[in-house]
Amino acid sequence: MTADPAVRVVIADDHPMFRYGLAAALRESGEVDVVAEAANGEDLLAAVERTSPDVVLTDLAMPGLDGTAATRALVARHPGLGVLVLTMYEDDQALFGALRAGARGYLLKDADRTEIVRAVLALAAGDAVYGGVVARRIVGFFTGAHRDYAERVFPELTEREREVLDLVALGCGNHQIAARLVLSEKTVRNHVSSILFKLQVSDRAAAVARARDAGLGDGGRTVKDGPGEGN
Repeated sequence: MTADPAVRVVIADDHPMFRYGLAAALRESGEVDVVAEAANGEDLLAAVERTSPDVVLTDLAMPGLDGTAATRALVARHPGLGVLVLTMYEDDQALFGALRAGARGYLLKDADRTEIVRAVLALAAGDAVYGGVVARRIVGFFTGAHRDYAERVFPELTEREREVLDLVALGCGNHQIAARLVLSEKTVRNHVSSILFKLQVSDRAAAVARARDAGLGDGGRTVKDGPGEGN
């Protein structure tokens, strides 16, 4: 009988002492091998290409390419890679942005070593892991807090505009939105135009990207509606 190989991990954080402490804690477990460290998103992408880890631990706030953008790029290139976000940010926008990008784990930096090691091993096995505070936010979002969340993320929009944006992010065209909200298509077009102006985005696709990054659009599920529509 041979021991199971250690889980190969890359750590990304722009604070050297935090990386040092985290790497030491992971290695002490005897189940994790830290194969590379990175101080920003660009270095993280290069380290993953060079070392082929099982799991990546990344902060969100890093210079240059941030953790969310790096996660999106990593998951696109390596669909089976487990990305665990380890951050100080527990707000909904950071959380749902990371999950939209493809992270399968999200812990706060006050998690203890045992919890972090357990999360790394779970991601390596293909599972998803969220800390207690984060899990409660996710449950709250899907059990009734969705409207309040949208109001906090996009306070510049009216309640009706947030409803329209949510349906746009879901993949609905103007005709479907009009039918669902019992509005005329002209009114829907006016709402969409107002949304683009208030969010300072150039087109519908950019608005959808903003909305989905913020967690709107029912998990990114799309609705068939024939040919694409303009504003």
